[in-house]
Amino acid sequence: MTTTIPATTLAAMAHIPAERLPALLRSMPKAELHIHIEGSLEPELIFALAERNGLQLPYPSVEALRSAYAFTNLQSFLDIYYAGASVLLQEQDFYDMAMAYLERAAADHVVRAEIFFDPQTHTERGVPMGTVIQGLARACKDAQARWGISAALILSFLRHLSEAAALETLEAALPYREHFIGIGLDSSELGNPPEKFQSVFERCRELGFHLVAHAGEEGPPDYVWSALNVLKVERIDHGVQSEKDWGLMQRLAQTRMPLTVCPLSNLKLCVFPDLREHNLPRLLAAGLHVTVNSDDPAYFGGYVNDNYLQLFAATGMGVQEAYQLARNSLEASFATPAQKAAWGQQLDAHFASFAA
Repeated sequence: MTTTIPATTLAAMAHIPAERLPALLRSMPKAELHIHIEGSLEPELIFALAERNGLQLPYPSVEALRSAYAFTNLQSFLDIYYAGASVLLQEQDFYDMAMAYLERAAADHVVRAEIFFDPQTHTERGVPMGTVIQGLARACKDAQARWGISAALILSFLRHLSEAAALETLEAALPYREHFIGIGLDSSELGNPPEKFQSVFERCRELGFHLVAHAGEEGPPDYVWSALNVLKVERIDHGVQSEKDWGLMQRLAQTRMPLTVCPLSNLKLCVFPDLREHNLPRLLAAGLHVTVNSDDPAYFGGYVNDNYLQLFAATGMGVQEAYQLARNSLEASFATPAQKAAWGQQLDAHFASFAA
């Protein structure tokens, strides 16, 4: 089952010329639900923060760092990702990183951003929890005032670490709970199944947090089942391997479980050899609640609009799929019903304005 498209919007779609599709993709209101803020740290900002903090990087220049972005799998990316994050030390560093992303997101007509952050990446280096959360939260507040973008934070546990470490991280973060709305699970997927974190997710559910988890990126469909049945998540981050299990596909479609898919990330990490072979169009056609997101845009070659534009150019999807994906993103967000309704009206009006 997919969202019912209003009759007036459906009629308008028939009059949107194909050549206007790229402009429509760029300008339509959308939500981004799978963005790691540390993964938005551009090489230029990495070097600027290293200089500000008196750090010496193992790369002689911005160009040398960017040329190192030749990943063969998730782990090869994570190695350089954690190295890049090492320049984040002060509250202002986290603020500057988040503001740089939010400015780009607003320019991409993102009306809602739900942003993952990995506190363990920083607290293990001696950075206080409050430094991380308060810097990011201040950026979210200022971005709302400056650009009108609604932004919220989701604290993510690193799954290659222990559940005990996740529980310690949660307790350290609770004094700042007003600043984040949800809990996620990311980092090295293979060998770290969701059920490893059953107890901490139960605790987070009792505390009233929204729950999401990375599953089915490189890991098997069983990991998606575990995220659903054991962790009881409200969204699956990635989930593209679900296609290998027809029963799982039926479950996802029937429950309208959102999948936050990241096409350019999947391409860069060799989940798919070519964007033309990406399974997002098939997942969408099968009735799954699929969304388009950027994951770690500084490393994977594009922010959310780049993901839309390159995916549509490669797969030949059209106006109706554009509307469905944008609508899915808004509906899958953890914003209020009133906010979602207002953004949905904006989306309908935007498509009507593009009709020839």
